[in-house]
Amino acid sequence: MTNLQKISRCLISVSDKTNIVELAKFLSSQGVELISTGGTRKLLAEQKIPVKDISDFTGFPEMMDGRVKTLHPKVHGGLLAVLDNPEHVAAAKEHKIESIDLLVINLYPFVETVAKTNDEEEIIENIDIGGPAMVRSASKNFAYKTVITSVGQYENLITEMKINSGATSFEFRKSLAAQAFKNIADYDLAISNWFNKSDLCVSGTLKQSLRYGENSHQKAALYATRNSGIVGAKQLQGKELSYNNLNDSDAAYNLVLEFEKPACAIIKHANPCGTAIGTNLLEAYTRALSSDSKSAFGGIVALNGKIDEALATELSKMFFEVIIAREISEEAEVILSAKKNLRVLLADFKKSVETQIKSVSGGFLVQDLDQKIITKNDLKLVSKKSVSDAEIEQLIFAMSVCKHVKSNAITVVQNFQTVGVGAGQMNRVDACEIACKKSLEFKDGEKFLASDAFFPFADNIEIAASYNIKAIIAPGGSMRDEEVIAKADEKGIALYFIETRHFKH
Repeated sequence: MTNLQKISRCLISVSDKTNIVELAKFLSSQGVELISTGGTRKLLAEQKIPVKDISDFTGFPEMMDGRVKTLHPKVHGGLLAVLDNPEHVAAAKEHKIESIDLLVINLYPFVETVAKTNDEEEIIENIDIGGPAMVRSASKNFAYKTVITSVGQYENLITEMKINSGATSFEFRKSLAAQAFKNIADYDLAISNWFNKSDLCVSGTLKQSLRYGENSHQKAALYATRNSGIVGAKQLQGKELSYNNLNDSDAAYNLVLEFEKPACAIIKHANPCGTAIGTNLLEAYTRALSSDSKSAFGGIVALNGKIDEALATELSKMFFEVIIAREISEEAEVILSAKKNLRVLLADFKKSVETQIKSVSGGFLVQDLDQKIITKNDLKLVSKKSVSDAEIEQLIFAMSVCKHVKSNAITVVQNFQTVGVGAGQMNRVDACEIACKKSLEFKDGEKFLASDAFFPFADNIEIAASYNIKAIIAPGGSMRDEEVIAKADEKGIALYFIETRHFKH
């Protein structure tokens, strides 16, 4: 269904004037009559582009500081008239309503205003009324009207009109209308969320339909709320990402965000089986892999830097589902491309304020992402024995990893490398035993332990001591803190408390 509609008259009303002069010049060169409002009309006139003021078109002046200018029957009649409906055509002729074939518009910057100020009056003034009304009118009548709602669509419009001798196709107009209604929905949601603090409305754009969810009998899809993080990552090669790939990739990505030094995290089933920092990424990867190379098989690797040829050569020796990095060299890309099923993603690795949403029966839970950065100032020595500043950094590293392990969580580290991880156990004793026992595989160097929550009993200290743990970091707050501290003193272990716990469910 082509249904070409010639563009003869265009109404332009934009707050973001990026590339609008270039678009207007093109439209004018095609013989399109231009109508515009306020600052946009002034800009086009300064560029010697023929343009009619909206007040001249409607016969009614702009008023109330521009609040009332496009809310007029000649505007909405020009957008809503069904051109092959005789009654519509007759009514338009009787009331001297001229057809508006193209609407080019973007709305007042409400979201941007909320982000930069708490001035309620300024925020309210940036709630667009006439713009959304026109978008709805033009989009509803997409069978005859074309609506452009973002700067990114300008080039597509120019191409479409060139191909169709100044006209647009039905398919093109319908696609634009769908995007326009999505833009309006997002805009209204932002306004609603600002006004209604007790309500939360969420909107996402379908980015990818997935083959299935966690299991093959579950339907699934990926929706984007913003184009960053794992959702905004660029996939260079490999098979389509699965539900579990995306979930594990997000876990790996968030873990390496903890570190400024070259770091590598290897994730299996949303838990880190190996994490390390090093003087370079190759060293970080090699040490992370050696943490638990058996579990790493088929895992997800995240690296907070650039993959070079040497690193790619080592990565290619192991089977991984996904590799995530900030950059990759051309030589490295060639090496990894030999593994056809391997997914390689490039992500931005920038922290941002995020809200986590998790569905539950009948609703959803919302919380801030746990982005607490642990520093030396957060640690309180509660035992008689202490450790050096360099060793405190080991404890901070241990807790930074522990944040990303499913609770109950225990991590044991050595030389800024995980050597034991106890994840997702129903009791902390088992988690502690698993992590410490695993650490026996690593002989040289002092070992440091982190717990994501307080120790309810002193038995965890007993276990740590039996595996020669030198120092422990954990949240305080247990009824038996004094008992735990006493056991640490008895065993000669340095114990540091922090105020924040880091459950991950």
